[in-house]
Amino acid sequence: MTHHVKFKRAQLRESIESQCKGSIEQKISRYLEIEHQGIIGGHHFASASSECIYLYRDGYFIGAVMMSHAINEGIMKFVAERNSINRSKGGGNTKTIEELISEFREKNIISKKCSEASMKIWKSFRADIHHMNPTVAEIPFQKLAQQNLKHLSTIEKEIFGYEIKDGAMAPHQAKYWDIKTDGTTTVFLRLE
Repeated sequence: MTHHVKFKRAQLRESIESQCKGSIEQKISRYLEIEHQGIIGGHHFASASSECIYLYRDGYFIGAVMMSHAINEGIMKFVAERNSINRSKGGGNTKTIEELISEFREKNIISKKCSEASMKIWKSFRADIHHMNPTVAEIPFQKLAQQNLKHLSTIEKEIFGYEIKDGAMAPHQAKYWDIKTDGTTTVFLRLE
């Protein structure tokens, strides 16, 4: 490693350490204010959901909003699958997330609180953000990220709610957990 690279590396280390130390209290506050579900099913969206929390914690609000949209949609598609809801509406078209949420609510698959949380994420400038329309310059991303992650927390608590009985986790809705014949299940832990 050349002297120039060593110097640049040391300079970058100092800058990153300073940034981390200077924002640690804000990061802790943002992490705690979400009140996310500590354990969720180990499904395809679990890792993304956890990373979304870290994006918000670390101040990457645009990324957190974009991920919250995708995770919300992924969870709603998962709910459709687990409840044998056909996502096709004929003519080669697929139901929108909004249509699925309405159907879930009509069939009492999810609560009003959960459906409202999901719809609020769905309607939170999704198209503008994903297409980077000029209106994104006016979006208050920090506030929107906070709101969306709190809504996502509401959704995950309903879908992956559980209690501890006799030292074991007992899911409120077993259909959303892949419970094996021996009673175990794969989980994604977020217990920091």
